[in-house]
Amino acid sequence: MKIEIGKDFPKYFKASYPEEFELFSHFEVTAGIPTVLFAVTTWKENGKPNVCFHSWSCFHGDKTAFFAVMGNLYQHTHTYSNIQREKCFCINFLPISYYDKLVDTIKQNEMETDEFEAGNFTLSNAKTVHAPVIREAFINMECTLHSTQDLSGAGITAMIVGQVQHVSVDKEYTQGYKKRYGKEGFMLLIPAPQDLVTGEPNQSAIATIIIEKFD
Repeated sequence: MKIEIGKDFPKYFKASYPEEFELFSHFEVTAGIPTVLFAVTTWKENGKPNVCFHSWSCFHGDKTAFFAVMGNLYQHTHTYSNIQREKCFCINFLPISYYDKLVDTIKQNEMETDEFEAGNFTLSNAKTVHAPVIREAFINMECTLHSTQDLSGAGITAMIVGQVQHVSVDKEYTQGYKKRYGKEGFMLLIPAPQDLVTGEPNQSAIATIIIEKFD
C-alpha cells in the first residue's frame, strides 16, 4: 500500500512554523529528498560580501561544460539580485563544523552587513569571476550565470544555472574518499519529512555521508 499525495495541499498537514507552506511546496516534506548544503557568495551592490546558505541543487554536465543548477532561490534575496547584476557567483562547500557559522549569516543579512564577518569567514577573491570566496571551504566553485528561469511563473523563486569556470580544492581533500565523505566533507539537508499518516511535522536534519559500497 502507498499513501497518495496530490498537488492540492493536504488539509491534515500541520506546519512546523507558521509560514512553512507559504515558503515551500508540501511535496518537499512529502518526499524529504536530501541535497547537499553549501554557501553561495556574491558581492552586494554596495560592495559588501554576501553569503547565502543554500541547498536544493544539483551539479552535472557533459564533456563541453559543467553546470551548477540551483533551484528554489528566492527572487527577493540579495543573492538573486547580485547574481542578476554581476552575472556570476561562487559556491563554497564546507563541513558540518561550520554549520552554526553559516546560520549566523542568515541571522545577520542586512544590506550593510559584511556577511563574511558575520560568519567569521576569511575572504578571498575568485580567480576567474568577480565574486568573493570563503577560504575555509574545502571546495570553491566559480560560476558565470548561464540562465535564470522562474519555473512556477509566480515570481517567488527562480532556478539559477551557473556554468562552472574554475574549481579550487583544498590539498587535503584531493586524494581518496576520507576527507570529502564523512564529518569533514559534504553536509546535506534532509527536509523535514512529514508524517504522511497523521500529518504531524518533523524537524529538518543535517547529515553527512557514510560510504556503504564501492561501484
